[in-house]
Amino acid sequence: MIKNYIKAARLRTLPLSVSGIIVGSILGNQHFFQNSFLSHKPSVIFSSVFWLAILTTIGFQVLSNFANDYGDGIKGSDKNREGEERMVASGAITPKQMKLAMIITTIITLIIALLLIYEAFGKENFGYSILFFLFGIASIASAIKYTVGNSAYGYSGFGDVFVFLFFGLLSVVGSYFLFTKLIQFKIFLPAISIGLLSTSVLNLNNLRDRKEDEKNNKNTLVVKLGVKNAKKYHYLLIIGALFSALFYVFLTYKTPFQLLFLVAFIPLVKNLITVAKNKVPSSLDKELKRVALSTFLFAILFGITQL
Repeated sequence: MIKNYIKAARLRTLPLSVSGIIVGSILGNQHFFQNSFLSHKPSVIFSSVFWLAILTTIGFQVLSNFANDYGDGIKGSDKNREGEERMVASGAITPKQMKLAMIITTIITLIIALLLIYEAFGKENFGYSILFFLFGIASIASAIKYTVGNSAYGYSGFGDVFVFLFFGLLSVVGSYFLFTKLIQFKIFLPAISIGLLSTSVLNLNNLRDRKEDEKNNKNTLVVKLGVKNAKKYHYLLIIGALFSALFYVFLTYKTPFQLLFLVAFIPLVKNLITVAKNKVPSSLDKELKRVALSTFLFAILFGITQL
């Protein structure tokens, strides 16, 4: 039974979900210690704020995956889907059991989020604590409402907006703020890059599932745009992520080392070629992994090369 919940958690999505935390935390940690009296700058990996943020994000992602499995399962959207088997649709986990798993995951994630908020803001910044608690509630609500309920926004083409905002802007800018207690314009540039790359993973998923989604009245952006335009949209997402990151380097340029993150875009160029030539939607499943891991690699390389 436990292995079914592990499958429902979809572990392959976790590297993508923490990419924004990695970028925001590294840049935020750097800014904090550059403006402190300390001569030695501790690595972000020794920060409790960083690890609590990682755990919180993983909790939100697992909850989202559980809710997606549950929502699509009870609506019948996963009966003939490509890619990983879904647990509710296959009968491996009952809707009641998945609901309980969602409740438990929500409680655990909220506890970790509260620890994160206290660690980052303590008792001195009560206003910030309230704000981030509300962000946490919004993240939980958004994760569940993606496919659950009659007004699930994943069925009306707004999933891309959710991914961009929560995986990109909130993840990067939010984690940066946890360290610095401030917001700078330039931090939105890598946030946009992560958001666009994360959205491109969802777009690939929707390109793969377009036919079944259309049959089940799941009106994703791909269904609305059609395959040809959805491919063009995909190109814009990847290219937009590249230019946003390059603009950040332009504004903060110190050494050519800052451009090392371009290595992560090599497999992304291959992805663009594959998508352009693709005629068999099911074969795009392996591209999800390619883009997700490339985003994770980008996050690490971008973070460390801006130090």
